[in-house]
Amino acid sequence: MTRRLSVLLIAVGVAGLLGVMLLHVPASWWRVLASGWSVLLPATVSLALLLLGARLWWRTNQEGHQASAAPTPPDRQVRPLRAWVILVGAVVVAVVTGAAVLWLQNTLPAVGDQVQRARLRVDSIRTGLTIGAAVTGAFALLLAVRRQQLAERTQQATEYDAGEKRVTELYVKAADQLGADKAPVRLAGLYALERLAQDNPVHRQSIVEVICAYLRMPYTPPDDQPSPGTNNAPAAGETSTPHKPPVQATGTKDPDKPATEPREERQVRLAAQRILARHLRPEIENEDVNPAYWGPKIVLDLTEATLIDADFTKCHLYNADFSRATFSGGIWFGQATFSGDAWFNKATFSDDFWFGQATFSGRAWFDRATFNGHAWFGQATFSSDVWFGDTTFSCGAGFDRATFSGDAGFDRATFSGDARFDRATFNGDARFEGATLRGSRYEGPTNRERPRHR
Repeated sequence: MTRRLSVLLIAVGVAGLLGVMLLHVPASWWRVLASGWSVLLPATVSLALLLLGARLWWRTNQEGHQASAAPTPPDRQVRPLRAWVILVGAVVVAVVTGAAVLWLQNTLPAVGDQVQRARLRVDSIRTGLTIGAAVTGAFALLLAVRRQQLAERTQQATEYDAGEKRVTELYVKAADQLGADKAPVRLAGLYALERLAQDNPVHRQSIVEVICAYLRMPYTPPDDQPSPGTNNAPAAGETSTPHKPPVQATGTKDPDKPATEPREERQVRLAAQRILARHLRPEIENEDVNPAYWGPKIVLDLTEATLIDADFTKCHLYNADFSRATFSGGIWFGQATFSGDAWFNKATFSDDFWFGQATFSGRAWFDRATFNGHAWFGQATFSSDVWFGDTTFSCGAGFDRATFSGDAGFDRATFSGDARFDRATFNGDARFEGATLRGSRYEGPTNRERPRHR
């Protein structure tokens, strides 16, 4: 209602201005405007650009409202009307009426007999009272507009409360599904939370925190779970695959209550990881803008989480915390952007991982992390300080063409495999005090106190 009223008022105002211009602008101005293309063409183009810009603004505003189903909060709070406003309005009406009457009385022409002058005085008084009535009507109109605004705000607040109640109910129901024993129910809860976050941007951070909390729950991947792409067919000369005991279900001691099957739980966790990664990529294929992007200020807290085959390629991660997390399977952070700080201290990587071409805009901590597979940081960019103190690289570690703009600390790091720093650039201090490179211990100088961190 308010939007339609504003559009109507704008249209009336523009029409009025155009009418004034056509009727009261001197004809000489129009002759100057139409004197040649040097004046007419720029004026026409400027007016067309103005109208096009207004149209685009209106269309963008409409699309922005249609893209979100979140309830809209009231525009502004309507303050209660003060008692003195009514008194001031009455005084203004009285003053205007009295001034009009006095002015009309003083401007009466001194012609005619007494009867004619008396009639003129009566007419002037009547005119002054009419002016006072008009002023009173103007105040009444303002009060009516205020009453309409209050009614619209009340309706908007009612709809907002109803929408918030609906969102809360859906949120609670979806979160409750995550605690179900059956994997399909937990999957339904995850996708319900995803849809709720997509339609309600204001709740995205809290929903991401719920998904992260689910991934932080204790979980042990099944030992006989095949890796992606692994063929389970028997090898040459074998008649069948070796028999392995079935994985025992976990999560309950009550025989009458369904248990959580590790393989099913693995699929639920993979879905949760895919949901996070899908909405943290600013771009999709062909470098098109991702309409489902939730960033760039979504914070991930995956402390002590168990992540399986996590693929965060080209994701935008803000203040991401993976401290003491366990990464099982291949891990991909290639071309990812870490804005803010990034924590990987005490994290365990059980397989190969890739940070190739990743960008760390803030500080990065990998202290006491354990890399059981190959670690690849090729062409990674560390814009601030990075620490690999007491970190264990069980296999090869590649920092080829990596750029360290801040300090790089590898104090007491252990490189059991090849440590490659081909064409790496160190713009700050590079410390390897007490580091072990394939059995050779490096005792280098250090000129700066180790920073305190999480």
